[in-house]
Amino acid sequence: MNRLGLEKSPYLLQHALNPVDWFAWGDEAFEKAKHENRPLFLSVGYSTCHWCHVMERESFENREIAELLNRNFVSVKVDREELPDVDRLYMNYLQSSTGNGGWPMSVWLTPERKPFYGGSYFPPEERYGLPGFKTILLSIVRFWKSDKKTLIDRSCSFFSSLDQFSRTNPTALPGEDEAQNKCFEWLETNYDAQFGGFGGAPKFPRPVLLQFLFNYAHYTENKKALRMALNTLKTMAKGGIHDHIGVAGQGGGGFARYSTDARWHVPHFEKMLYDNAQLAVSYLEAFQCSGNAFYKSVAQDIFNYVLCDITSPDGGFYSAEDADSFEDGSDTIKKEGAFYLWSAEEVRKILGDETLTAIFSFTYGIRVEGNAMHDPHGELVGKNILMHQATVEETADTFGKSTEEINALLDDARTKLYRARAKKPRPFLDDKILTAWNGLMISALAKGYRVLRHEPYLAAARKAAGFILDNLYDRKKGRLLRRYRDGNAAIAGKAEDYAFFVQGLIDLYEASFEPQFLLTALEVAELQDILFYDTTHGGYFSTAVDDNSVPLRLKEDYDGAEPSANSITALNLLRLSEITGDEKFSIRGEETIKSCGTMLAENSHALPQMLVALNFARKRKSRVILSGELLAPEMAQLRAVIDERYLPGNVIMHASNELIAIQRFPESVQTGAVKPQASLCIDRTCFLPIHDPEILAEALDKVMQ
Repeated sequence: MNRLGLEKSPYLLQHALNPVDWFAWGDEAFEKAKHENRPLFLSVGYSTCHWCHVMERESFENREIAELLNRNFVSVKVDREELPDVDRLYMNYLQSSTGNGGWPMSVWLTPERKPFYGGSYFPPEERYGLPGFKTILLSIVRFWKSDKKTLIDRSCSFFSSLDQFSRTNPTALPGEDEAQNKCFEWLETNYDAQFGGFGGAPKFPRPVLLQFLFNYAHYTENKKALRMALNTLKTMAKGGIHDHIGVAGQGGGGFARYSTDARWHVPHFEKMLYDNAQLAVSYLEAFQCSGNAFYKSVAQDIFNYVLCDITSPDGGFYSAEDADSFEDGSDTIKKEGAFYLWSAEEVRKILGDETLTAIFSFTYGIRVEGNAMHDPHGELVGKNILMHQATVEETADTFGKSTEEINALLDDARTKLYRARAKKPRPFLDDKILTAWNGLMISALAKGYRVLRHEPYLAAARKAAGFILDNLYDRKKGRLLRRYRDGNAAIAGKAEDYAFFVQGLIDLYEASFEPQFLLTALEVAELQDILFYDTTHGGYFSTAVDDNSVPLRLKEDYDGAEPSANSITALNLLRLSEITGDEKFSIRGEETIKSCGTMLAENSHALPQMLVALNFARKRKSRVILSGELLAPEMAQLRAVIDERYLPGNVIMHASNELIAIQRFPESVQTGAVKPQASLCIDRTCFLPIHDPEILAEALDKVMQ
């Protein structure tokens, strides 16, 4: 076992038996490289990454390659989910120098941690049009010995330009609607009208784009924006990227990472917590905006998967499930998607009844020869990936049955397949608990409770927040930690940990009205300001001011698979300002948006979540202050009127004695045991309290106009 056997990261532990003399990221590796005048080989990935597994099998378990690495390099392995700032820094280098990125990420560094060459996956020998890993290693060894100065100069040049870019002065924001319209135009140009989503294969969900479209449609009444978002979510849910074998209260369901084809059929099978958390919010917003129960059912399916399959006994949420798993009957051969694939014969045997088999196969597109026509590597021959090929109505017409009968039969078939699948070797579970991703899931569950009024969602959100506060928040030192696993909490929290957790706490307060969640959100937001804010140029660095683990502190200005910390923080601050009446939060929120002014003016589609914050800052805002007994039936009726609506410019609070010192209430608001009422404030104007849900509904609908 090498040094990685002492780590907690599941990804690092997967490499603990490699013959490579791995180091974890830290001073020890760089001191050794400096002392021995060696370059470093940095390999970055994550535990559920398919091509990371492939490169490990092909190269890092290869003794000849391991010997080459051990003799000439200091090799460092990084879990990108534990150290996102390290990953982001060198991914910036990789994308700027090659035009591509991805994992595994392979970068060669000087002992001063500066990169001079990089790529992603490399086969051991020349293949797929890629240079062989062994060839690259030998070439770098020659260059290091013969022309080290050129490599060092190249690395210094990149760092200098990146440092200058990250410290650019904030610029004036574009016109109020200009950036929003540019983003929509870009999305409209890249929209796939047939299959939904944006661009071609591979196709990623990227929920931040969908949240922007709902927000944009709300403020502009642009029906096409709404249709684009709704169609994308519908086609995704019908595609193979969605696990259709979910059983309520038992497990299964949820979404895979991305689709390798344009029609969402053949997924990259790993399931990530952050994808499912954000998609749950998108489906809830789709339900609010459309009233279509289909979107509600998909959100429920996601919550079922998360709560049944990736929730720890203590309430924290695990990070991911792998794409690869052992084939049935084998404990040596792993294949991508093995857990989720079906042969036609297998389905027939499990379902037994010929009619049931025919109905299920017709609905989900099962073929004797297999249906994975877009398999990029020929690994899925003869297998089927379930995908809604026919609606329930079409199936009912074809088989001469009612839709109720078809739904009952499909439920029966899915349950039988779920039980059969449960006997297969399950994909590897990455059981580390990350503060940032838990924050996203807390937000999703809090919103799920508000929209669907399902009490277990609120209980799960509350329990997860308690887990983070008990295990990953050191109040005495004023620090959040990032990762918990196997009883060990470690790694200094990054800006995204603070941002996403504050968002989760605000959402949890609005769902529960429990004062401690708002008070803690304010506390953690203040800490984030101290540790991460750039007092010279505005915005938030990814790494804390006293964290020396990376050679350069960057500010993220891209909303990708996850929103950037700056985008979420800007909206957090603006919401806190509305809830408390403290303008220091809105000033800092505006400064954060302004720090991204250049990107918003030139490439606003890169920051769709920041555009949501910009709308909150600029458009009409509303506050609803509820007073009275929270458990009273009249209060539930008032809450239902608010929560069933999509109100992106609204905050909601409860007038309680515990928070009266920090919240801005109009004189008409009373705390204590009064008849449940709602006080509506639009911008800085507050109206008389409302007791009737219908009158409140009319008032909120006027705000929406």
